[in-house]
Amino acid sequence: MKKTTIGGQALIEGLLMIGPENAAVAIRKPDGEIVVDKRPLPVKSKLSKVPVIRGVINLVRQMTLGMKALMYSAEFVEMEEDGKKDKNDKSSVDNKEEDKKKSGLGAFIERKLGDKFNDLLIYISVIISLALSIGLFILLPNILASFLKISRETRSGVILLNAIEGLIRITLFFSYIVLASLMKDIKRVWQYHGAEHKTIHCYEHEEELTVENVKKYSTKHPRCGTSFMFLVMIISILIFSLVQWHDKMIVNMLYRILLIPLVAGISYEILKLAGRFNNRVMSIINAPGMFFQLFTTKEPDDDMIEVAIAAFNEVRVDKEDSDTACGGC
Repeated sequence: MKKTTIGGQALIEGLLMIGPENAAVAIRKPDGEIVVDKRPLPVKSKLSKVPVIRGVINLVRQMTLGMKALMYSAEFVEMEEDGKKDKNDKSSVDNKEEDKKKSGLGAFIERKLGDKFNDLLIYISVIISLALSIGLFILLPNILASFLKISRETRSGVILLNAIEGLIRITLFFSYIVLASLMKDIKRVWQYHGAEHKTIHCYEHEEELTVENVKKYSTKHPRCGTSFMFLVMIISILIFSLVQWHDKMIVNMLYRILLIPLVAGISYEILKLAGRFNNRVMSIINAPGMFFQLFTTKEPDDDMIEVAIAAFNEVRVDKEDSDTACGGC
């Protein structure tokens, strides 16, 4: 079985696939047509080949591409909703004119920045997403653990505090996934996530990418972003345990923020190894992430698999040795 590094991200009624040279977004329109937007990836810098550092670079790149793709897929949902309003609301024209008047500031900024306006929104969205993730899954657990009456002076006390902090972090992450899974719209995103993994499995088993072939495979994959998040939590416990727990909460929080790139970089390297090798050690490392995928992936229908195949075919490469980029799942 060959290993590919092609991966992607589930979107609203579609998928993003990232290959060694190109990224492609495939969306199922309301009328059933599949629309594919294919774009070349920017040239990689020398730093993107340095272990650990490349993990941080690829994480930021993945988030930026993912946010662009998410905004692109949302446009089709807005078009569908606008179409419904046009049919059901006779005053829709007046409402649209009113919306235009209200959005004067946004229109002014867009005129001044031109094509850079959307890029600015994307980068702001990425920064906000990172800030929320760090706040919820890194800083909040540290704040909660700080209230425990455990000695900060001994190494065993520091390790215990970090272990409890890590347990809180995993509990928050698990709760977040479970609550998100209860939402109907999110369930469809999880189904597209499953279609992505099934398609990649089919390709790695060197079978023709057809709906019937893809359906045979698992919705879980070791290179999934869910597995990456779990690795980040485990590695953070180990890395943070090396730092003395300070009495001032703000200092502990600052330490964690500064160490996030190192944690993400190491987690990335382990995820690459887990996706490349099949052995007992890697199976143990993959096990928690694969468990969490029971919640973040669902069985897709045939239409979703068709979308995944359409996106994948746009980024696959003819030369096997050129499949060296890491899209991540």
